[in-house]
Amino acid sequence: MTKQKVAIIGAGPAGLQSAVSLAELGYEVDLYEKKSRPGGHLAEWHVLFPDMQPAGELLDSLMQKVLAHPQIRLETGVNISGLERAGNSWQLIQSDSVRGEADAVVLASGFKLFEASKKEEYGHGIYPAVISSAELEAIFNREKEWPFEKTNKSPKIGLVHCVGSRDAKCGNLYCSKACCITAVKQAIELKKTFPASEVYCFYMDMRMFGLGYEELYHKAQLDYKVHFIRGRLSEASPSGAGRIQVKAEDTLMGRPLKLTLDMLVLMVGMTASVSPEVKENTVELKEYANKGEFVKIPGAVIGAAQWLKPGLFVAGACKGPATLPEVLNDARATALDLRNYLSGVL
Repeated sequence: MTKQKVAIIGAGPAGLQSAVSLAELGYEVDLYEKKSRPGGHLAEWHVLFPDMQPAGELLDSLMQKVLAHPQIRLETGVNISGLERAGNSWQLIQSDSVRGEADAVVLASGFKLFEASKKEEYGHGIYPAVISSAELEAIFNREKEWPFEKTNKSPKIGLVHCVGSRDAKCGNLYCSKACCITAVKQAIELKKTFPASEVYCFYMDMRMFGLGYEELYHKAQLDYKVHFIRGRLSEASPSGAGRIQVKAEDTLMGRPLKLTLDMLVLMVGMTASVSPEVKENTVELKEYANKGEFVKIPGAVIGAAQWLKPGLFVAGACKGPATLPEVLNDARATALDLRNYLSGVL
């Protein structure tokens, strides 16, 4: 009997964990990643909340399992643009030619980060002192330089929550779930790097729903003296010597604020990665050019892995904003649902 094969599109955390789980269940797995290296956004992060584990440790652990398993074949630099039904199998299309074939497919294309420059009032891409949360991760990873002088040991730094999330003007009404806790984590990292710094978090609501998140929030306030200000920034403007002046309202105190900062960090939310156009026997996968919706799946409460067509499954944050533990658990659950499908249970 020919061993059944599963193809996975995307080698971020969801794709890597799906590959490991499916291979351990006995399936052959073809894992495709369009970038030159696997890992997705996990490869760009410094440490993980809430326990500050180095992101590289988790990625190395997943990669070791993938590379060590004889039933997983990883290919990078492969952009799968579509799927076509062929009998009971799916053919994977790359540049109008068939790249591979599988009995089932897992779409694990992840998410994109909101483009901070779209919020023009904050000046990202205009003022060097205004950076995104992703760019701050690159600084922590020593891949980029600080936007202020290295001699400045006591910088004033602001972090703006919900940039591109919960924002009707951007067309994104949803909460990205990870922005608040990412801001807390980065605020603590900033205080560790610059103990004499003043760090301000401008938030709408603190959504600390995950295991250990609330405790980390209290730690940031009590142990690291991070200032949390409830209120949106109205604007950011240059203030000489490369600094940024910001205006906001402290809605708890009921008073306006004006601060001059050495760096302003925009906590960018999650946006959709791909736009699947489902036809009778084909599925076309396109990257979102501007804004769009996450992959729609039936049964948001239960049965959320199988998607629209037989043998097509979705795992991870391409379904919507999710934290890393949720992504990994969803990948494991998707592998079990897929096994039920191939075994004739579903």
